[in-house]
Amino acid sequence: MTDRTQESSAWLLVSDIDDTLTGDDAALERFAQAIGRSRHRLRVAVNSSRPAGSVARTLQNDFPDGFVPDAVITALGTEISLDGRPLPDWEARFAGWPQARIYRLLEALGHRPHADEFQTGRKVSFAIPAGTAQDEARAALAADGLPCRIIASGTDDFDVIPENAGKDAATLALAAALGCGLSRLVVAGDSGNDLAMFRAAQNRIAVANARHELVSRLDPGSFYHARKPHAAGVLEGLIHFGALPGDAEEN
Repeated sequence: MTDRTQESSAWLLVSDIDDTLTGDDAALERFAQAIGRSRHRLRVAVNSSRPAGSVARTLQNDFPDGFVPDAVITALGTEISLDGRPLPDWEARFAGWPQARIYRLLEALGHRPHADEFQTGRKVSFAIPAGTAQDEARAALAADGLPCRIIASGTDDFDVIPENAGKDAATLALAAALGCGLSRLVVAGDSGNDLAMFRAAQNRIAVANARHELVSRLDPGSFYHARKPHAAGVLEGLIHFGALPGDAEEN
């Protein structure tokens, strides 16, 4: 989408979708217009916990016409597509991961799986209340020796992915594929499942509506806490870091 000769000098935004970019249609329209005017200097990727099919529907139905991200990271960093094609060799690294065994173990503990559309061959997604129930699930997975990484957020979202996957790993893999250095990588998010992505980047935007579960676990001053919520806050942060010009918010 952008001129490949600009990759070494272009910025890269990797942003969560739900309640980070979405939540205010007018702000999302302004964001899309600003991005459209700056494609020569900024590439954009969305990074969601949801699988590719679900994200594709959101991009089609909820985003302004004509907005197409350069890259899409889905299923908590287990899927990456760049310019509409899977990133070579990314998903191959998860071959043989025991998805079915992990699913059966959590189900046997009496927990409720999320809908089938949120399950993939590299992500197991359940509703498990925070606290004792999640502690017991973690202990059961560890006792069974299952190779996994657990991402918990909200009141009961409990996702299990391969050890070498995650929003952070996928963000760094995409940046490397694009030749983008960490000094020009910006991440944006609003919830606990964005924490790993934040820890992988130097330039971080927490939108004004970001949950306590995210901002309370970041060192003060280590991120930009936008005054505005949703897409307006992401746009505000991009201007703060210099990825967009100061007049980018103007229509």
